[in-house]
Amino acid sequence: MNVVCIGAHPDDCECFAGGTAVKWARKGHRVLFVSLTNGDIGHHETTGGALAQRRAAECRKSAELAGVDELVLGHHDGELEPTLEVRKEVVRIIRKRRADVVITHRPNDYHPDHRYTSVAVQDAAFLVTVPHFCPEVARLEWNPVFLYMVDEFTKPAPFEPDVAVDITDVMDVKWAMMAAMESQVFEWLPWLDGRLDSVPKAPEERLAWMKEAWAPFFKAHTALARPGLVAWYGKTRAEEIEYAEAFEICEYGTRPSRADLQRLFPFLPARRR
Repeated sequence: MNVVCIGAHPDDCECFAGGTAVKWARKGHRVLFVSLTNGDIGHHETTGGALAQRRAAECRKSAELAGVDELVLGHHDGELEPTLEVRKEVVRIIRKRRADVVITHRPNDYHPDHRYTSVAVQDAAFLVTVPHFCPEVARLEWNPVFLYMVDEFTKPAPFEPDVAVDITDVMDVKWAMMAAMESQVFEWLPWLDGRLDSVPKAPEERLAWMKEAWAPFFKAHTALARPGLVAWYGKTRAEEIEYAEAFEICEYGTRPSRADLQRLFPFLPARRR
């Protein structure tokens, strides 16, 4: 099976789908993390080409830890638009990977790059099957299942956890993947939050700091996933799950059945009511 996760920035796929990607990879499936922008303004001190190179290197390190492939495109951070050029890039990527599943942001997100990544992927959802659009790459004979990653925004519609995956058993890998994004986890985001002075220097202390700082964020995602966890794992087990990732089915592309979802997420237990 081929999975393509398309985020706006280097760290989006890792943050919102990293644990599930590890589970797919461990079962022998091929996962590609794509960043449509190079993240070249996502820092308070460094910018431009130097930052883009650093973030690309962080992506490679994180992908190696997860056992997945990665691809960072050259669009400038903060400047992404859902142009015809971007649509064609997305179509080519999905076709070349022969994607069965495509994951991206929802279209009602706080960041314009996230929103326009979602629009670009949605615009590609049907066209991946059209032979005379980007004819230099063979069309897909099937339409992939398109899924959205979790977010906390409620207007115009809140996130719905159609699929929820217990990632507690691979959270050690996800923590390591996030720690590989040093420029973000230990520098830029703490600076934005006004707590850069609290970040330790020693690697071991940094890891502990990151877990404490980020646990509420990931547990909030788990709370949003809870209805999906109950549906897939049953109420008793769902209440015991500490960390989860959740996905919403996009109305574009193939609309999967219960059996389809079980096949696409082979590490899920039989669905329960």
